[in-house]
Amino acid sequence: MRSFSAARLSPTQRKRLGRLAAVTAALAVLGLSYALLMRYTGLAVPCPFRELTGLLCPGCGVSRMCLSLLSGDFAAAWRYNPALLCISPLFAALIFDLALRYVKEGSLRPHKWANVLLWIMIITLLAFGVLRNL
Repeated sequence: MRSFSAARLSPTQRKRLGRLAAVTAALAVLGLSYALLMRYTGLAVPCPFRELTGLLCPGCGVSRMCLSLLSGDFAAAWRYNPALLCISPLFAALIFDLALRYVKEGSLRPHKWANVLLWIMIITLLAFGVLRNL
């Protein structure tokens, strides 16, 4: 298996890597800005599902979970959303695989195994959303 090295990239692949780096940096700035806004003002985007139904959605607690992770408090992160905490490393691996595929091939289509794993994660989160409200 060939290793991934920026020095071996074609000009087209370097351009894709640059775009990917710009998008990643923009998302990181947005995420950290939101985290700082939440931490210092207490303002957060309310969950529309919870506002409409009064029930917790599968993603409820994700903002507090992420803030807890940024603070290194894994126990609190677990309390806010254990399913998403468990799935997060798998999701990160899928994103990393998709990013590599984009840079190398220019494709934003995930591999077949990635689609299967993504559906398993979605079903797991939906089941968690139902079970947490029982």
